[in-house]
Parts: sequence; structure tokens; C-alpha cells
Amino acid sequence: MYALAVSDHIMIAHSFRGEVFGPAQKLHGATYGVEVEFRRAELDQHGLVCDIGLALNVLKEVLAGFNYHNLDELPDLAGRNTTTEFMAGEIFRRMKARVAAGAVGPGTAGAIESMRVVLRESPVAWASFEGSLR
Repeated sequence: MYALAVSDHIMIAHSFRGEVFGPAQKLHGATYGVEVEFRRAELDQHGLVCDIGLALNVLKEVLAGFNYHNLDELPDLAGRNTTTEFMAGEIFRRMKARVAAGAVGPGTAGAIESMRVVLRESPVAWASFEGSLR
């Protein structure tokens, strides 16, 4: 399986509901490093998994919806605990839709078999979501 990854970061604010979160129940900020890895069994005719420039642009577009926002105030996330794990899944879903539309290069829709999204909360803690694109 071949893979290509791109990365960026987002700065957000949010709060959590539930005693399990302790002081994180209060509004607080976080900066996440975000990595998206695209995987396919065979390279295309140019020797690529996908267009790295387009992949980076798509990631930036998806992350723009979260960057410098209070996630508690975004209608799409209303009532959700926007944990690192949850956000990895949410970014995956949004990226999956873009990949399915061919946004990461000609011929990539259907050719990219799976994807993994990693959110790095700190150098010692991260969460990920991965799944099939088929």
C-alpha cells in the first residue's frame, strides 16, 4: 500500500460537558497538528498517490472551518464534545467527501482506498481516525 501525507494545524477553543473532563469543562484553547494520509494499492500513471499540492489545499480548506473558532458555537458541532478523537473523525468525514469528489487530483476518486487523520494535541498525546474510502 502506497501512502502520501500532508499536514497543517488549527487553533481552536472549546469546552466539554461531563465531570470526566474536570477543568476542561471550562472554555479553553487547543492547537492541533493535523495530518492526513492517503493510501492506495497502486500508483497512478505519473507515479503518484495523489496531487500533494491539491491535497494540502483541500486540507487547508477543511480546517478553515475550525481554525480560530470556538467549536461550541459552530452549528454543525452543536451539542457535541469536540474531543481530539471526535475531531479526527469529523475531519476524516469532511476530507472523505472532498476525495470522493476528485479534489485531490484527476483519477483519485475511487482509486484512493483508505485515509487516516491524526490530530496531535501535544508531543506526547494524539488521536486518530482511519477508514475505507470505498
